[in-house]
Amino acid sequence: MVVSAEMCCFCFDVLYCHLYGYQPPRSPRFTNDPYPLFVTWKIGRDKRLRGCIGTFSAMNLHSGLREYTLTSALKDSRFPPMTRDELPRLFCSVSLLTNFEDVCDYMDWEVGIHGIRIEFINEKGSKRTATYLPEVAKEQGWDHIQTIDSLLRKGGYKAPITNEFRKTIKLTRYRSEKMTMSYTEYLAHRQHHHFQNGIGHPLPPYNHYS
Repeated sequence: MVVSAEMCCFCFDVLYCHLYGYQPPRSPRFTNDPYPLFVTWKIGRDKRLRGCIGTFSAMNLHSGLREYTLTSALKDSRFPPMTRDELPRLFCSVSLLTNFEDVCDYMDWEVGIHGIRIEFINEKGSKRTATYLPEVAKEQGWDHIQTIDSLLRKGGYKAPITNEFRKTIKLTRYRSEKMTMSYTEYLAHRQHHHFQNGIGHPLPPYNHYS
């Protein structure tokens, strides 16, 4: 596994510094190898989605996580930009994407194992793409068809969805390594590693969020 708790910590650092106006955190110690990556934020006990954006182009992890931490927290068009008040209730997930395979049949992937990315031509003749990470279909209780149809709608396809149309989809399946951390775990982790890491910002005070 390449993905690590430190990566989630770093994302929290980046968001925390941005929201409080501190200098961005220094470069972390984990690998800076290039990977396609996604940063997902969820909020509250029921872990509602709060933002999820990433890239299928391999990016060096240090700059990629910096960029997509803020993009997913502030610029996901489905949600308003994140605020300081929400920090204590957040969960951060980092997904590193691997094992990309183009498949001929849109049904040739496994729920809960593969993420899928589809490319299709919409009713106006434009090429569109959309993706779900591996956990989405399983969490929603969807089968293959429900997942594909939901993904088409996510990608902006408005016309009725027929089986003939599904067969025109170009589908890529992939896997991901995923790590998730809550804000509470982040605070505990930072408290523990504060001195050896030399973080460039003061730790969030515990009592403020109790």
